[in-house]
Amino acid sequence: MLDTARSLPAAPGVGYKAQHFSAIMADPGPVRWLEVHAENYMGDGGRPIAQLRHLAQRFPISVHGVGLSIGGEAPLDRDHLARLKHLCDWLNPASFSEHLAWSTHDGAYFNDLLPLPYTEATLTRVCRHVAQLQEVLGRQMLLENPSSYLAFAESEMDETEFLREIAARTGCGLLLDVNNVFVSAVNLQTAPLDYIAAFPLDAVGEIHLGGHDEQQDESGAPLLIDSHGREVADPVWALYAQVLELGGARPTLIEWDNDVPDWPVLAAEATRAAALMEPAR
Repeated sequence: MLDTARSLPAAPGVGYKAQHFSAIMADPGPVRWLEVHAENYMGDGGRPIAQLRHLAQRFPISVHGVGLSIGGEAPLDRDHLARLKHLCDWLNPASFSEHLAWSTHDGAYFNDLLPLPYTEATLTRVCRHVAQLQEVLGRQMLLENPSSYLAFAESEMDETEFLREIAARTGCGLLLDVNNVFVSAVNLQTAPLDYIAAFPLDAVGEIHLGGHDEQQDESGAPLLIDSHGREVADPVWALYAQVLELGGARPTLIEWDNDVPDWPVLAAEATRAAALMEPAR
């Protein structure tokens, strides 16, 4: 039986960083929930665990995994699964999510979230891994759409169709990263609004907003990098407004993982999200 009773509020959240602990406890502003990366809290003690326990008494917590390699060809790492289960058992988070990506191959770990070809064989493998993960954790997971820099010629279906089918086969929810949608659309020269229109918004349990960097490829065409190192770009805010209009208000995370600013800057991004969410409630 999957534990789906707890949920995040349809309000802004932020990715928790230790340097913001005192500011968050003193005045969280519009922030109603926090997200942590699972791999940072798999130890048994120390200040990080103590702070997380303290925060969990006040805020709903979302746990976001980055190291399971759900799309990889190898079986899920049982030791990693055991550490993740231990974390979720004592923390009892309101949400757990991971990425539609792979990061391991033949015993090697790559410090990146790499894309997949959308084929029936890949779909079967990802569904098997998602089902295994949900069974081990005893709770529903959310699966996040990736940021893409290339498309596979062998893909047999669109990304939105692929994600819709995973949710239907496994009962998992989806995490819609709006910045990833915009990054992929620019890089692959597709229409982000068409992607949103085709996305199964009824399965979305959480939304992510983050910053990206602008570069150029070898031919001089725009190339966007999902960097999580700056404020959310205006076109991403506009796309988010369209998501809210179509799907209503959902728990929305401000992701800022690199070059992390002082708390007032991050809180201001959350305030902007809250303002856009209000008419959609």
